[in-house]
Amino acid sequence: MSTDIDANVEAILRKYKTITVVGASDAEEKPAHYVPEHMQQHGWRIIPVNPRGGTILGQTAFSSLAQVPERVGLVNVFRPSFQAPEIARQAVAAGASALWLQLHLSSDEARRIAEDAGLLYVENRCMLVEQRRLMLSAPTI
Repeated sequence: MSTDIDANVEAILRKYKTITVVGASDAEEKPAHYVPEHMQQHGWRIIPVNPRGGTILGQTAFSSLAQVPERVGLVNVFRPSFQAPEIARQAVAAGASALWLQLHLSSDEARRIAEDAGLLYVENRCMLVEQRRLMLSAPTI
């Protein structure tokens, strides 16, 4: 199974230029801020999703995945594991094709929802750590 996750990690980081971040934060000390900020600094475009809205990392934050006004591809989740199944359902409804739960987050139900809908799925991995491990920058396409 680890190999499948490793393959999904690499496929996601090589394929998606835009990351929709559910639970994005404007608090610099939180992983939900500095992980997407790191990815942004390495060429990825960040679309923050936070119920408070506002601006995060210089981008308009949308209150929900349903409010994002463009096709959603990769959804990166910084919310507690118990919220992951509902976020997975919202990601599927928004047309996402990949779902990534950050480090320390996992959900069998979210995995089933995502995989049943054909999404690439990663859980319990930090996107920043994986980007550094693979030494990748955002795809140029």
